[in-house]
Amino acid sequence: MVSKTKKKGGIVTDTRADKVFVFFVYVFLILALIITLYPLIYIISASISDPVYVNSGEMVLFPRGITFAGYELIFGNQDIWRGYLNTIFYTVLGTGINLLVTIPVAYALSRPEFYGKKFFTTFMLITMFIGGGLIPTYMLIVNMGMLDTVWALVLPGATSVFNIVITRTFFQSTIPRELEEAAIVDGCSDFYMFIKIILPLSMPIIAVMALFFGVGHWNSWFSALIYLRDRSMFPLQLILREILVLQDMFSMPAMTGDMAEVMHNRMQLAQVIQYGVMIVATLPIIIVYPFLQKYFVKGMMVGSLKG
Repeated sequence: MVSKTKKKGGIVTDTRADKVFVFFVYVFLILALIITLYPLIYIISASISDPVYVNSGEMVLFPRGITFAGYELIFGNQDIWRGYLNTIFYTVLGTGINLLVTIPVAYALSRPEFYGKKFFTTFMLITMFIGGGLIPTYMLIVNMGMLDTVWALVLPGATSVFNIVITRTFFQSTIPRELEEAAIVDGCSDFYMFIKIILPLSMPIIAVMALFFGVGHWNSWFSALIYLRDRSMFPLQLILREILVLQDMFSMPAMTGDMAEVMHNRMQLAQVIQYGVMIVATLPIIIVYPFLQKYFVKGMMVGSLKG
């Protein structure tokens, strides 16, 4: 594509078409920014606003009648704190298992001398389109004795074929083959080369995979809903589901007065609590993501390369 620029006195200036294009690019970016920020600002404002203004629609963007009653009930709920600890444990353990499985498998499939790698790759790709289904998976979990245990949450999803393909592409396109050949000539074993040479050079893709798997574990709730019965083992997302969907308000203090008024006040406060739990659930990811953004973008670029 030829750049539409012209020179005046040795100075390169944009043509009118370039300026119009740049103008519309900025307009589009500003609109995208507004569309992205408005829901976030609204949720934050609604979580600290008076329920009367929120439910009546008088609060449009910025908070009105600031109150932290919703957060007091949220953080006073012991189930939420227990769910936080459970989710952190599941996320750390699950991500560790994911990396332990994904990285070695992807590296093995990236080696040109690995016999049968085309068969194994094809076999794994088939699982992306064909699955056993929920009922057979549930029966498998029960027969293996993993029902109502942490292993039911972290072992069935020990890896992802999509992430294996991305990681394999990274190894093929980034790690110089000459480096591996030089290590082999020097008498380096495959295991030692993987631990001492490949892994230190693979920290970007390891960070990307940790982000992918970590976010997945943090947001996961369906597996816990199916496989867990012990409430003390519920992750945060399952606790928040009860508050958002089932409106589990048993942690609210007893109220006196007319029953209709009490129920009306509870319903109004429930709306504010729903916004509050959205902030509670997403805040850790929002805080961590900016520090890993460059690795996230790099992972997307690696996945777009031909492997």
